[in-house]
Amino acid sequence: MLHKFYPVLPDIGWLERLVPLGVKTVQLRLKDVGAHEIKKQIAASLKLCAAHDCQLIVNDFWREAIELGADFVHLGQEDLAGADMQAIKAAGLKLGISTHTHAELDIALKASPDYVALGPVYETKLKKMKYPPQGLARVSEWKSLIGCPLVAIAGITVERAPKVLAAGADSLAVVTDVVAHENPQARVREWLDFITANLG
Repeated sequence: MLHKFYPVLPDIGWLERLVPLGVKTVQLRLKDVGAHEIKKQIAASLKLCAAHDCQLIVNDFWREAIELGADFVHLGQEDLAGADMQAIKAAGLKLGISTHTHAELDIALKASPDYVALGPVYETKLKKMKYPPQGLARVSEWKSLIGCPLVAIAGITVERAPKVLAAGADSLAVVTDVVAHENPQARVREWLDFITANLG
């Protein structure tokens, strides 16, 4: 089950710092690492998350996720195009898919995902995006078009969170607001306090 606060973190070191604070959904998004390191980090993340009752979502590396016993993967559109959907479904993996346009949403929905992600909701400093900010109206539109949970991502802060949830997002994927913060642990506590205070 997706928690409303959904940090997306770059490696096991980040998970070790933040998951024990009470994070209940987290994505491991590894970049530029070798095959051995991928397996090592996924395995360590699975063990950590199991110990803290946290749902681990593995970005991209669906083969390794299947091999190591993960139960949830997230795929971008390019990854989705090259993925063996039969193998993913046969392994019982839950699936989240990134979308930015109506055409991508159509592609995603054909895969019967467990959630659809929409971004960038706001401008993001994390990476250069080829898509402009989608805005809150698009969040509401997407929610009306899908029958599964909607994850909003990009540029989302604690301060912006109420409006994004009110627009229809079920879960808020957070990257920069945590990993670029001067005190990531304190920021995560702010997020968790906000979710508890506002949503129970």
